[in-house]
Formats: sequence, C-alpha cells, structure tokens
Amino acid sequence: MRTTRVTVAALMTAAALTLTACGGEPAKTNTVTQITGQSKAGAATVLDRPFDKPELVLTDTTGKPWNLREQTKGKPTLIYFGYTNCPDVCPLTMSNIAVAKKALPKADQDKLQVVFVTTDPERDTPDSLGAWLRAQDPSFTGLTGDFATIQAAARKLGIGIDPPKKEADGSVVSMHGAQVIAFSPKSDEGYLLYGEGTTVDNYTKDLPKIIKGENP
Repeated sequence: MRTTRVTVAALMTAAALTLTACGGEPAKTNTVTQITGQSKAGAATVLDRPFDKPELVLTDTTGKPWNLREQTKGKPTLIYFGYTNCPDVCPLTMSNIAVAKKALPKADQDKLQVVFVTTDPERDTPDSLGAWLRAQDPSFTGLTGDFATIQAAARKLGIGIDPPKKEADGSVVSMHGAQVIAFSPKSDEGYLLYGEGTTVDNYTKDLPKIIKGENP
C-alpha cells in the first residue's frame, strides 16, 4: 500500500473543507479538515506531526464514565466519529473495520481498540448505541455524552462536526468528518488518517502494522 506523508499544518490550512452528510450530498463548511495528499482513495495518510490523544471522558454503552486517554493507553486504537442513524457511511465504515479485525490473529484482535464516538448524542443513548455496535462487533466501544465536549475533542483531531439538523422532511442529519484516526501503541499519538473510501482490504493489510505501531 502506498502512503503519503503530510503535516497537520497542511491539513488544517486547507481552503475547502468538507463534512459528510450521511445519506446526502457533501456540504461545504469552514470547520472540518480536508484530508489532502492521499496517494489514492483508501490509502493511509501518514502524519509528520501526529495528533495528541484528546482529554475526553464520555459515557460508554453500559452507562459508565469512559476516559479515552486512560483506557486506550499503550493500545493500538482506531477512533471514528459518526452516528447510528446514518444510513450509509457510518455503518459501512464500522463494518469494514469489523471484517478486517476478524482476519487478525486472536491475540491481535484482543489488543485492538475500536472507539465509535457519536455525533448525535441526543438520539444515541448508551442503550441504542450499544445495540447498534453489537451488531458490528461486540468488542467495539461506543461513547456518548455532551455534544460540545464531543465536538471539541473531534476538532483537536482535525475532524469537524455540526449539531444534528432536522430537515424539511422530518429527517435528522448529522454532518461530520468521515476520517478514521489510528493511534500508535508506542506513542499514543494519532499518526494515520483514513478517508471514507477505505476498503476492507485496506484495513486488512494495514491493521497488523497498526497493532505494532508501524507505518503501513
């Protein structure tokens, strides 16, 4: 797999920034980082300046507080911001990761942390989020809580999200960046970005390297 090395500064200063509207067309905004410098759709973007893991304490699917830094320390971790009512991008992303994870040896499966942070906390309660994730992979961690807290943490990772918006037809759309960020078990820093075009094969090839904290 080919990868392109870019800096966080390059990502943060992109002029045209895009959010993904699940089930709709992309919308322009000034709050989200456009991933640039990818060699091809689905390839990892390797950051010269990795993201620090944000201080983030939310509620997990059992209703208990969950500290991102403490509970993923020293573990290979994938983080994605999305919502369970999304009809396309979010379930596909999580399904792709789940399928690729199952291809790992059992010991490596146990090491990998996959964290799904909702961008629609009003509807994604611990119970509903837990049921949705169990259909993907029971080991996945789901987090919900205060929207402003979630939004602030996402922005620290170069991911913009907007408050869920009710459309004229009564549907609710959550606009969010569709990047998956991989954190190294060696440094606890987010060093790889994956776009929404990442396939099962891409993740299957890269996860063994991510488990070791290596570049794909």
